[in-house]
Amino acid sequence: MHTQQQHIGFIGLGVMGEPICRNLARKSGARVSACDLDDAPLQRLAVDGVQRAASPADLMAQCDVVFLSLPSGEVVAQLCREDGGLLAHARPGQTVVDLSTSPVDTTRALAQAFAARQAHFIDAPVARTRAAAEAGTLAVMVGAAPEQFAAVQPLIATFASDIALCGPVGCGQVLKILNNMVLFETVVAISEAKAIGERAGVDPQVLFDTLSKGSADSFALRNHGMKAVLPGAFPERAFSVRYARKDLHYALKLAEESGVDARGARVVDQWFTEAIDAGFGEQYHPVISRLMARDRG
Repeated sequence: MHTQQQHIGFIGLGVMGEPICRNLARKSGARVSACDLDDAPLQRLAVDGVQRAASPADLMAQCDVVFLSLPSGEVVAQLCREDGGLLAHARPGQTVVDLSTSPVDTTRALAQAFAARQAHFIDAPVARTRAAAEAGTLAVMVGAAPEQFAAVQPLIATFASDIALCGPVGCGQVLKILNNMVLFETVVAISEAKAIGERAGVDPQVLFDTLSKGSADSFALRNHGMKAVLPGAFPERAFSVRYARKDLHYALKLAEESGVDARGARVVDQWFTEAIDAGFGEQYHPVISRLMARDRG
């Protein structure tokens, strides 16, 4: 891996960002610097040799490649475009890699703005769980020119086991947004099946075990269904209803722009809205199954 002389920057050390940054520091052979509003992950990452950067501007001044792992596309755009932001400090040949899930139009507009400064902005949103981030087995969907993809793929491989070049800039976001849309709709179906089956006299464990052996089997059933819906485990600091709804709205926006009637996704949005109104907004998004289990009279 030809990264010994690289200096890598990382902005955003949250639930996914911290373990991703740790894998970069441990496996890339590059020097890694990071910054975050919270000091705690910086203290933990210091053990792995991650250096504390004074600011995002400091990272842009020092680093060849800068990764972003931020809560939303709106936050990404603000960080890039604000006075003294990433765009203002971008250098020719520099690459910014957005691991966040962001709107497609936001991503493509930022790529154009960075290109005007002879820098690269590519999208590489991550999929799977925090456990996968810790294990280095995330799935990453990249939107970039082939030569830019080739340059960052070895770095992404430190935290991902499945890496797909989905097309030019923005196509990674399209894939990630649709991945999440399909997941959310499947979780709704799983939750509905549990509520109906249980009231019809079937043990939920038997229900899910049997579904997993038939054509209803899926990643969502085995993970979100068996590990969350079945035991009723919906922790905070997981992929919360609020974050899921944000991603779903990106999908609904993309559907509207594409002229597609995404009514299944709109049903999911109704459940997410109801969950937030019920006080479940910060819990793991399969918590919507609790709402379906209620007696509607």
